[in-house]
Amino acid sequence: MSSFPTQYSYLYGMPEGSALIRSCNEDFQVVEQLGFEPEGEGEHLFLYIRKNGENTDWVARQLARFCQLSPRDVGYAGKKDRHAITEQWFSVALSPQRKLNWNLFGGDTIEVLKTVRHPRKLRLGALQGNRFGLRLRDVSHPEELAARIEIIRSGVPNYFGEQRFGQDGGNLQKGVELIRGERKERQRNKKGMYISAVRSWCFNHLLSQRIAEGHWDQLLAGDALMLSGSKSCFLAEDVDAATQQRLASGDVNLTGAMWGRGEPLNVGVSRQWEKDQLAPWEEILERLEHLGLRQERRALRLQPVALEAKAESEEQWWLEFELPSGAFATSVLRELTQVTKPKQETAE
Repeated sequence: MSSFPTQYSYLYGMPEGSALIRSCNEDFQVVEQLGFEPEGEGEHLFLYIRKNGENTDWVARQLARFCQLSPRDVGYAGKKDRHAITEQWFSVALSPQRKLNWNLFGGDTIEVLKTVRHPRKLRLGALQGNRFGLRLRDVSHPEELAARIEIIRSGVPNYFGEQRFGQDGGNLQKGVELIRGERKERQRNKKGMYISAVRSWCFNHLLSQRIAEGHWDQLLAGDALMLSGSKSCFLAEDVDAATQQRLASGDVNLTGAMWGRGEPLNVGVSRQWEKDQLAPWEEILERLEHLGLRQERRALRLQPVALEAKAESEEQWWLEFELPSGAFATSVLRELTQVTKPKQETAE
């Protein structure tokens, strides 16, 4: 969408090299990190499932059908990539008296690895993060890739990935039309997805502008800072050396607005700067506020944890790293290399 620029700034400059990702499902692997252990008893059965080339919603529907339950009785913590091999938890509201043969569920592309009971349904967002395993093929600049792998250990821009915006930005377009009253959407999940794309674009734009102006890692008076590894925020009303040092060390992160109703959490120079960057889209911001979404903050910096890289050959590399819930592996890859995808995937 020309009126919503999406040529976001690179932190370390646009990579010269390129690489192919997702050549096959085995090249993109995701293991969910739930962050808590199911208790072992309760009215909900948790299933740890490995799936190959299947999306999360489809598996949830198959579970409902297999258990003869409403889709509302099936839960999961996060949606996972379809073009991948992924492991994640699902929950079904299945009484302990009902015994099902899980060897009969799934077929060749779905396997139930473990079952355990828990008192409560698994809710969206109730996960700690994910561990990714990615294979890069046809690497054109292996020396540049190796150097960038070391550089990004200190962090990359925490952009929302292209998945959030849909094919050719379709989710963003539909979200804008919904907000302006130019489109109607009866399905609640689709409506939420489209509106989320608009909020995510606002955040990405603020982050991109902050990088472009050279203060992505420099305090502005009134910035809202987030403690690393948590969602807790506090104000930096003044720019002082001690807080700047905490920022440089990774103890805290700058944040950007996830727009909504209520007073922004940042103040002063920082608040005014964000308003100025989004001023051309003031109508969209006002309509977002009227939808009842509350003001939130998201960290600008994303630090891949336990980053490992292995050159399987000069033109083929295997990467592993962990990211917190809500972060995108594609945002890490973006700072490493220009990624290309198989034709069958880009066509979807």
